[in-house]
Amino acid sequence: MSNPAGAAFRRMTARSRDETHRASTPLELFFDLCFVVAVAQAGARLVHALAAGHPGNGVVGYLLVFFGIWWAWMNFSWFASAYDTDDVLYRITTLVQITGVLIFAAGVPRAFDDNDWTITVIGYSVMRLALASQWLRAAHGETGDARGCALRYAFGVTVCQFGWIGLLFLPDGAKVWAFLGLIVVELSVPLFAERRHQTPWHPQHIAERYGLFTIIVLGESIAAATVAVQSALDEHEAVAELLPIAGGGLLIVFAAWWIYFAVPIEEHLVSNREAIPWGYGHYIVFVSAAAIGAGLEVAVEQSVGKAEISVRAASAAVTVPTAVLFFTVWLLHSRHYKRGLAQQLVLSVASLLVLACTFGGESAVLLAGVVSALTVTVGVVLARREVAPQV
Repeated sequence: MSNPAGAAFRRMTARSRDETHRASTPLELFFDLCFVVAVAQAGARLVHALAAGHPGNGVVGYLLVFFGIWWAWMNFSWFASAYDTDDVLYRITTLVQITGVLIFAAGVPRAFDDNDWTITVIGYSVMRLALASQWLRAAHGETGDARGCALRYAFGVTVCQFGWIGLLFLPDGAKVWAFLGLIVVELSVPLFAERRHQTPWHPQHIAERYGLFTIIVLGESIAAATVAVQSALDEHEAVAELLPIAGGGLLIVFAAWWIYFAVPIEEHLVSNREAIPWGYGHYIVFVSAAAIGAGLEVAVEQSVGKAEISVRAASAAVTVPTAVLFFTVWLLHSRHYKRGLAQQLVLSVASLLVLACTFGGESAVLLAGVVSALTVTVGVVLARREVAPQV
């Protein structure tokens, strides 16, 4: 007789890839929700940097911080897809990882403003070492190649944490380069660990997990833009200036949601050969989706005179991440389900048109929203023609 959910301890062995009705658990949803705090902190610092006219430092800091958020989330999600036992020990270890997320989020302002990564590294190490303990537990429950894979994961994750701790003692000028080197090492751990054995992640479960996190970052964009508009209205009552930004922003986010969920990507996730590039590529999807919200905040601040940048720069803060998001979604999975040249070109052309909206002056965000809505419309029409019965 199997242990009930929430049992104190059960042997951690791989779950079946053919398991039916596999869905995200309440613990996974709670885990995702706590990541919103870190995403919000990164977005807030990006807004501050862009509005102050420091796009270089702001974008670099944002990309580096977001790597820690994304990589910790991604590693937990794939592990859970293969080895979620839902016993007390598993739940407690996951809650420890959530604690690490919150520590990481608390350190984001210092990392951005003072190049002080101490708190973020501590939080990141809490998350990652807790995951390493999960891999050791999986190794204890497995045999053969599966055991070796779990041990290699535990070893790789632990070694990387020594590297991150060592980064704290480097001169400020060397930290960015060391950071980039450690990113390469981190990205190599799954390739090293799974060279002989593929962990039995569940395609439908993974597709759902990524879809849920996409919804979270898009929701964060809506929340950030709403707060910005509310604050501007309270201080300036600039309705005429804010309505085009708010309307365009909503159209962009709605279109992003529609485009992302237009295809059943789980059918494409057959093995690591397809899944690893897809999973890694979502760093760009997540980082650009969250950046749209930051860009909308910057556009709002510029429209009411609170940002020290031009209209074009504020517009680019919205149009660039939108264009990157559209193109990346096409590259990662939409293209696998498109039939004919017209369908393949829709998102690529839309990305270029959204970028062109940067030069639309004060109407740039609204124009980008209209282009986004038209992109969805054209995609729907082409898809309907493809499935229409032939007479």
